[in-house]
Parts: sequence; C-alpha cells; structure tokens
Amino acid sequence: MTISYNWLSDYIPVKLDPERLSRILTAIGLEVESMERYEEVKGGLEGLVLGEVLHTEQHPNADKLKLTKVSTGGAEPLQIVCGAPNVAPGQRVVVAPVGATIYPTSGEPLTMKVAKIRGIESYGMICAEDEIGLGDSHAGILVLPADAPIGQPAAEYFSPYTDIIYEIGLTPNRADAMSHWGVARDVCAYLTHHDRKEVKAQIPYANGKPESNSLPIAVTIGNTTACARYSGVSIAGITVKPSPKWLQDRLKAIGVRPISNIVDITNYIQHETGQPLHAFDWDAITGAKVIVKNEAEGTAFVTLDDKERTLSAQDLMICNAEEPMCIAGVFGGAKSGVTEGTKNIFLESAFFDPGSIRKTSFRHGLRTDAATRFEKGTDISNTVNVLKRAAALVKEIAGGSLASDFIDVYPKPEPKKEVILKNQYLKKLSGKNYHPETVKGILQSLGFGIIKDSMDALSIEVPYHKRDVSLPADIVEEILRIDGLDNIEIPAAITLTPSVEE
Repeated sequence: MTISYNWLSDYIPVKLDPERLSRILTAIGLEVESMERYEEVKGGLEGLVLGEVLHTEQHPNADKLKLTKVSTGGAEPLQIVCGAPNVAPGQRVVVAPVGATIYPTSGEPLTMKVAKIRGIESYGMICAEDEIGLGDSHAGILVLPADAPIGQPAAEYFSPYTDIIYEIGLTPNRADAMSHWGVARDVCAYLTHHDRKEVKAQIPYANGKPESNSLPIAVTIGNTTACARYSGVSIAGITVKPSPKWLQDRLKAIGVRPISNIVDITNYIQHETGQPLHAFDWDAITGAKVIVKNEAEGTAFVTLDDKERTLSAQDLMICNAEEPMCIAGVFGGAKSGVTEGTKNIFLESAFFDPGSIRKTSFRHGLRTDAATRFEKGTDISNTVNVLKRAAALVKEIAGGSLASDFIDVYPKPEPKKEVILKNQYLKKLSGKNYHPETVKGILQSLGFGIIKDSMDALSIEVPYHKRDVSLPADIVEEILRIDGLDNIEIPAAITLTPSVEE
C-alpha cells in the first residue's frame, strides 16, 4: 500500500514530521517497508536561479555558439557560452551556475563546472526545459515571462511538487487501512491515546443536493448476495479534460497515471476512502436502467482494453436494459466508458461480495486496484457518503450539475456485529492490566461502539469498516495496536516446569 505524506497530513489535524509518522505507522501494525522522497522534478531544481540575458555576441571560434552576459542578481553578470538558437538580450531564463547539478528528462545528472568552450570560459548554463526535467523540448532555451524575478531560486518560482512516500506492508485482513482516510483514523487513535488529548481525523464529506431530476436512473439488483448495496447519481453537463495540477501531483506521487479528470477523480476517491467507484457515460445506459445481475454462461463481453472475454455465469455484471456494461467491481466495458466527448455521467458506488469479486478477478486475469479492495471487503455503510464526496469533486473540477437523486438500493441492511470482551481475557492475551476507560477510549477512537459496560466485560459494536473483527481476540489486537505493538511487555524471566516421565 502506497501512502503520501502530504495527502495523509490533510486528514490529521496535528503536524507530524515524516520520521515520527513512520514510527507511529509501524507501531500500530502498518509496517513501513520504505520511506522515500518523491520529486516531480528530479533534484527539485535545487541550485538553479532565474536570470536575465543582458548581452549576446557571436563566439569568435564557433558559428553556432554565442557569448552571453547573464545577470542572476549578483554583483557581476556571468559569462556563459550558449548554443541555443533562440537566445537573445532581455530574456528571463533559468541559469545553472557553477556548482549546481541539473537532472535532464533523459540522461545522467550533470554538475556545472567552469568550462573552456572553444577557448572561451563559461560559468554555467542557460537551460532548456528538457535539461532540467521540466519538459521534453530541446528546441531552445526556456524563456520565462518578462516579470520573472531575477535571482529568485528556480525551485521557488516553479514550486515543483515534492512529497514523502511510504510503502506499507499490509496484512490481508487490514482492508480498513487501504486508504488515506483509514490510515489517518488509526494515526489519530494512536495520538489520542498517547498524547492524552482527543485527535480526530478531518474527513471532507460533502452534502450535495440534486439541482434537477433530468437524468434519472432506475436501479435493480438481481443478485443481492453478490451485491448487497448499490448507490449512484447522475451528473449532467460535465467537461472531460485533463485534471488540475494538484490532482495529477497527488496521483503521480503514489504511482497512478493521470488519464482525465473524471477517471482521475474516481482513482483519487479510491485511494482517499478505500471505496472504488465507476463512471459510466450516462448516454450509453440504454433505457436509463442499471441492472445488477449475472449473465448466461459463455456470453461474450468486450472490456475497456478492447479484448473480448467469455463470461462465466458466476460473473456479476452491471447491465443496461439490453446488454452488460461492466464486470462488477473488476473492469469496465468498451461501450459505456467515459470518453472526451462524454457530457453526462452516472457515478456508481457499491458493495460487492468479496468472494465473488476475487473469483471473477482471477478467472479473467484482471487484478485491478478496485478488485483488490472489493475482495478484501469495503465499508458497506459508506457508499453514499463517498458518492457525495465524489460528486462534489466532479462539480468542482469538471463542472456540471447533479441531475438525479442520490440513488441507494439496500434491500437487506447488514446489522453490526457485537463482540463481548471480558476483562480477564484481555489481561490474559495482552499481559497487561488496562484501565477500563483506556480500553473504551482506544476502541471509540477507532469507531467501535460501547453497547454495555459491566464490571467484568464490555459489549462492543463493531464498525462496518472493520470487517475482519468478529472475535474477542480481534478486539484485543486492536487495543494492542493502538497502545503500540512495541509496548508489549516482555517478561524478564520465564518459569518452565518440565514434565516427568514415570
């Protein structure tokens, strides 16, 4: 699981330095396998400055070179030999002075030294965009706007995105931590317990209301075992285009390639909340009907990658009134996906049976991020909340308006599990005497409810996002995690009584 420090910090109300955050993650069972600096531009433009070309003249010993004088805000201008055909007096440029290291888009880093070029000394380089990792063009030097401040560090002017990226080794049962929100919840629980003050994760939920009902969709669930809940909303008048820089930066930092604003939003929400979403072109939903069902054995279906796949009768499909549109929770279809020409969309947020998704995913060799999350179990209580969050982002980034009610088909609401934890059992497994208020504080900070508090036991309500918790031992594990796995006391001596054979 890849976690962004900047992204995670948005949801934690206290400032944590990256090293302390790394220690906390490991202490609560989210072992940090690596922590690396991410740079949108390799080297971060460190050491480069903005300058102004004051003067140019022909190099006396080379037809294609020019001698330039460049001011970088110092007492004396720099003499730089430049081979770019577009260099001219008055230009604001990026300068790599002696001692600076440049990181080309392709090629090895190069540290500037005083160089004698055709008999003339050169004290640095006037840079093209590909020479400093800002693009691919090598047609000439990068010319900046006329108001670019002379002497300003290039890193300040361009502000290339930087981040700290953690690779976390998740155990298969920790589906609740397969998102930035989930990790933030655990971190805040740890801080609340150890810093002795309440710290709550800041979750940016939204509460959008439909502006019209011009694009209604009728949803029917034909297989309620494989799909226990299905939510959706229509959004009209969107514009499909590249995502804003902040969104692209977030996705690229965790290794996700930006595609378009709508697709990027669904990927962003998935990594933010742990809930996979799917966007359909509304105009491709024949009959304005969404039917969740299984198709006949051997049905042919063309997926987004333009491959024809033969369906199993066990594969759950999202269909319109006439044909299947998507392999539920796994992969989209070629006919209903969002394209550059899409103007109206239908956003899907659903809960699919983990076992069904896993079998379909392996059957077709489609190991997608969505399938990985669904097969571990998502939060069935969160489909509508996440949908509202996604719809708000779509309106902000792609425009449009809500053109239907928030549809929520939930035929058989799932009851919360109840677990009874006896104080003696907690002591036996943990080896520690926890104060009852400490236990309740830890559990409540993780979202557990306390149904009944008696002298010798707690009756605990398990939140929907903790699908792996069903036994008292699971509750003990949650308490130990937040107390810190590195705080488990190791006895100074162990007494063994050997058996005697008679």
